[in-house]
Amino acid sequence: MHCQMKSARATSATPRPQRVRFNTSTMKLQIEHITRYRYTPGVDTALHMAYLQPEHSATQSLLSHVLQVFPAPTQTHHSTDVYGNTRTYLALAEPHAQLQVSATSVVQTSPPGLVDNTRAWEPAREHFQFRAGSRYDPATEFVFASPFAPRHADFLDYALPSFAPGTALLPAVHDLMCRIHNEFEYAPLSTEVDTPALQALEQRMGVCQDFAHIMIACLRSLGLPARYVSGYLLTEPPPGQPRLLGADASHAWVSVFVPAESGDTASYWVDFDPTNNRWGRGSPGVDYVRLASGRDYGDISPLRGVIYGGAQHTLDVEVTVSPF
Repeated sequence: MHCQMKSARATSATPRPQRVRFNTSTMKLQIEHITRYRYTPGVDTALHMAYLQPEHSATQSLLSHVLQVFPAPTQTHHSTDVYGNTRTYLALAEPHAQLQVSATSVVQTSPPGLVDNTRAWEPAREHFQFRAGSRYDPATEFVFASPFAPRHADFLDYALPSFAPGTALLPAVHDLMCRIHNEFEYAPLSTEVDTPALQALEQRMGVCQDFAHIMIACLRSLGLPARYVSGYLLTEPPPGQPRLLGADASHAWVSVFVPAESGDTASYWVDFDPTNNRWGRGSPGVDYVRLASGRDYGDISPLRGVIYGGAQHTLDVEVTVSPF
């Protein structure tokens, strides 16, 4: 279901995730994320990095978070990475044939904030062009290519129809998101965790991770900063069927930077989900939970590491998102 040597993929092997419609201003959600590795032969020692703690932001509050690891690690260390995400370092010094990492979180979410739809996209691009003596903007780092979201002429060609001269920034980004949503097929078995975004663009199919990387690469090819967001989406079961435990999956979408203009109090980020055609400032909606953000999936994969031993392995990931 999720395939990579030492990293659980932030995508779904189920049909395209469908949002849940709620008439409420806030929502309280519980997320259970369980990752299991089984090794043959057993692993002698291992080092892991987990990005499994939801963030605090203007649109969500982390009410509780419990991380359980079996076998118990000999060393655990929590820290904040360069992008402000909480990460947990795990060291296992004893031999083991399996590893289970369970994260249980309760989050209260709020609706997205208001945005300004009048700013043209060209000034946003020019804001990040180098000028001697200009003030450094931390969002500049998200303009450059990254391993999973490279710059390429094909991404630029795909993006340009949405960015006619003088078009407002957010409507242009919204149009790009809609085109990806409408023109790409959600096909879980069409890509792997390491499938290049350029290949997914050419075949016009993939999963949420692919769609996010394609959209990020398109925006960066235009000179606009965009980052990768990992998280969760509350989904609803088919009519008449109960909610299935472990049937959900991690989700991924895109965040675009809107620089401050003269007279503005601050710049801000706006989230776009090309998989479900939704967007909003701070999050695409109250049924979304933000986990972490980075340049691409490689920065914030839920669990990755290095092992000594364990030539063969199997990986199972279960995610359950439910109203608390």
